[in-house]
Parts: sequence; C-alpha cells; structure tokens
Amino acid sequence: MTTPAGAPGTSGDETELARAIGDECRRLGLAVADDAAPRLAAYAAALWRANERLNLTRHTDVGRFVGRDVADSCAIAPHLAPGERVLDVGTGGGVPGLILAILRPDLRVELADSVAKKARAVAAIVAEAGLGVPVHEGPAQQLVARRARGDRFDTLVVRAVAPLLKLLSWFEPVADSYGRMLLVKGPRWEEEKRDARHRGALRRLTVRRIAAWPLPGSDNSSVLLELRPRAAAE
Repeated sequence: MTTPAGAPGTSGDETELARAIGDECRRLGLAVADDAAPRLAAYAAALWRANERLNLTRHTDVGRFVGRDVADSCAIAPHLAPGERVLDVGTGGGVPGLILAILRPDLRVELADSVAKKARAVAAIVAEAGLGVPVHEGPAQQLVARRARGDRFDTLVVRAVAPLLKLLSWFEPVADSYGRMLLVKGPRWEEEKRDARHRGALRRLTVRRIAAWPLPGSDNSSVLLELRPRAAAE
C-alpha cells in the first residue's frame, strides 16, 4: 500500500490519515467505530514521528498499522468487561494498550515498559495524541505487586514481549496480585505452551485459547491466550 499522508516524512493532514484508517478497518471487517478513527490517526501520526528517533514499531503505514496493531487490539477488546483495569505489559510504542483505550473508552488502561527510553517515548506520544493514559517506567511485575490491593489490575495484556516460559517466570512471584493475563501469540504458541508445561511452569495456571485471527499476508494465525490461576478458573 502507498504510504498515506501523515506517515513519517510527510506533512499530510491527519483527517486524510483518519479516513484511510477507517477505510482499511472497514475493508478488513474490523469493529471500529467511526469516531475512533481520528483518535487512531492522532496516535499513529505521533507514533510514526517518534519512530524516526527511536525504533518503536515496524508498522509504519496504514496497511500494517491496521492489519496488525488495530486487528490485534480488536481481537482483545471483546474479552474485556466494562470498566476493567488493564495493564499493557512491555507496551513498546503503545500497542495494544493505547488502541484498546481508544476502542474502549470505558476501560481503565495503563501502560508499562521496563526500557526507560521507550517508556518516556510512549509517554510523549500519549501527551501529543491527547489520550490521557498513565505510563509507568520499570518492570511491570513490580507495579503489579504494588497495586495488589485496592486498585489491582484485572487483566494484564501482553504482545510480543517474551516466550511464554520466560514471561511466566517473571510474573510467578506476583501470580496472586492480578486477575488474569491475556497473551497475543503467533503460530509457535503450542510449542511454547508444551515447553512451559514440560518445565512445570503451568502447574498453577490454566491456559485457554479464546480467539484466533489470520496474520495478513500469510497462512498463519495469531491467537489470544487466557491464563488464570487454577483456583480462579475452577
């Protein structure tokens, strides 16, 4: 797809970018309200400008932004209850957390990244796009532990952060401090699950595949996995 107005290196109008994003969402059959497109455009434009200084995303045109970032967020959104408190773990450039905040304004979304320069960059993107989403610098598991009472997170959302086994090792010490985890995984998810089970990392957890959707330009799919403590799942 031709790079649209509003992409890096252009001075195009965000209105045109919003129109292109809306058109692509409709072409792909994504459930995105018309009034979300301008906010998605403001976010994408800010992200792409920041990406010129720091590598935050490879999805720097409308096709990849909608086909991967928006599509992944649309797959997560129906599995979040109204008003849930959500933490985007290892947010990078803000996906999926910022897009979830745009698609579902009822959610209480926060972002965390352990890489200081990325956390500062996404905080600047949030401010530039006027999204008002809190951004935390530092390991997400420490934040989860601090918020274990009162305003604890209902759901941790994770995309493209680490293999399942490594991710579980990070969060095992705070396993009782949040409700559940939703993971976006690619075609190797079953292999990762087998490895985690073989290493004993799933003794206290249930893992369910709750959604799947095609990866654009391939025969593979992305999946959404839900991880819950066994006692909560039962």
